[in-house]
Amino acid sequence: MKTVKTLTTDNAPKGPIDKFFQISARGSSYAAEVRGGVVTFFAMAYILVINPIILAPATKEFGIEPAAIAAGTALIAGITTIAMGVFANFPLAMAAGMGLNAMVSFTLCLGLGLNFQEAMGLIFWEGVAITVLVLTGFREAVFKAIPTQLKTAISVGIGLFIAFIGLVDAGIIRPGGTPVQLGINGSLSGWPALVFVIGLIVTIVLYVNKVRGAILIGIGSSTVVAMIIQAFAQLPVKSEDAPTGWGITVPALQGSPVAMPSFGTLGQIDFFGAFHKLGFVAVLLLVFSLMLADFFDTMGTMVAIGAEADLLDETGTPPRAKWILLIDSLSAIAGGLGGVSSNTAYVESSAGVGEGARTGFANIVTGGLFLLSMFFAPIVEMVPSEAATTALVFVGFLMMTQVAEIDWRDPEIAIPAFLTIAFMPFAYSITVGIGMGFVSFFVIKLGRGKFKEIHPLMWIVSALFILYFVLGPVQAALAG
Repeated sequence: MKTVKTLTTDNAPKGPIDKFFQISARGSSYAAEVRGGVVTFFAMAYILVINPIILAPATKEFGIEPAAIAAGTALIAGITTIAMGVFANFPLAMAAGMGLNAMVSFTLCLGLGLNFQEAMGLIFWEGVAITVLVLTGFREAVFKAIPTQLKTAISVGIGLFIAFIGLVDAGIIRPGGTPVQLGINGSLSGWPALVFVIGLIVTIVLYVNKVRGAILIGIGSSTVVAMIIQAFAQLPVKSEDAPTGWGITVPALQGSPVAMPSFGTLGQIDFFGAFHKLGFVAVLLLVFSLMLADFFDTMGTMVAIGAEADLLDETGTPPRAKWILLIDSLSAIAGGLGGVSSNTAYVESSAGVGEGARTGFANIVTGGLFLLSMFFAPIVEMVPSEAATTALVFVGFLMMTQVAEIDWRDPEIAIPAFLTIAFMPFAYSITVGIGMGFVSFFVIKLGRGKFKEIHPLMWIVSALFILYFVLGPVQAALAG
């Protein structure tokens, strides 16, 4: 297991900012932190486009424009990311959580009939509940109860997960005759696929030649290529009629590069409407399902980031773990109050760590760019997913290297580790992967009669995950 760097005469602080963020102490530099912060921002910037698309069905009845959702998303992401950097000093950026925003729109609103404000009320209460768990020490205690090698498996699984996300978002992997396939009918087709391939090749070649800024240069160079292609080919956004179009955004400037933000989502919240509409028990289960996903997604993410940044102690715990978890929990509350869904830790932060980020100073850069993006949304949207996702795929490789730290000869840890790693990309969920690892570890130890090797909290968490896996039938039974 990697350990936190210690202070020596060679890495003594060079000024108050360096001392506060421990930049030199962690073997980093201002240049590396800035590069890492910029790369993390561009790896996450897709949320400014995706969140409005996902929340649009829930917000349209209130007349909230996508531009307002994008501005609110950038504002809350900027504030919470900077807070994580200042208070936790950890290179972990925050933004509206993918999956959680989909649950808001398609489960809470379209499925259960809640309006947007009532759904934001549930997000708020989920944030309150998880904050209480942090302040009481329960959330950190659960984290410390996880076996070290299982934490490593979580990190490796997330590496495969983000690589899969990158390949899917770039259109390199798509649904087809089989569950997934290479490109279209097994072939890479279209100019956007070429943009991704160029970006990934540039990143790999620069990395193996130990060029600083390899990931950022890869994103930048592929974006320039995309803009040149778009200028001549005039490709649309991908659709059924245009399967070889751009994944999310068109790499071309539309109108002015500057636009004044609108904050129509702020304060769009009804704290108690869901209780009156659905009843206390149903709301309790919904808050529980939101909280459980948020609870373990962040745990897995902070282990992955800490391992890649060489910031974990001998137990696999990052520095200021309680602050990391507290800021993450408060970010869920901020997301509800901001009307942009729960904000949570982003595994795409690993792209910045791969570029050299080791401290919260990188968060200041990322958060500042989020705040600036409120005014420069047209420029941010010029970076196509085919360019940004090269960072995710490459960082997946970097995180995968930790798999050697798992003892694959011991089935009692190897099987839970395998299930953790496999289920994250296959179920498209960090939470499901962690749950499978926890439950299988618990069952194996129980089956071998090794009760003393099961931490008391692992009993509780395993039971909660079993409930989480059958939550749908339980909710249906209660509704009936």
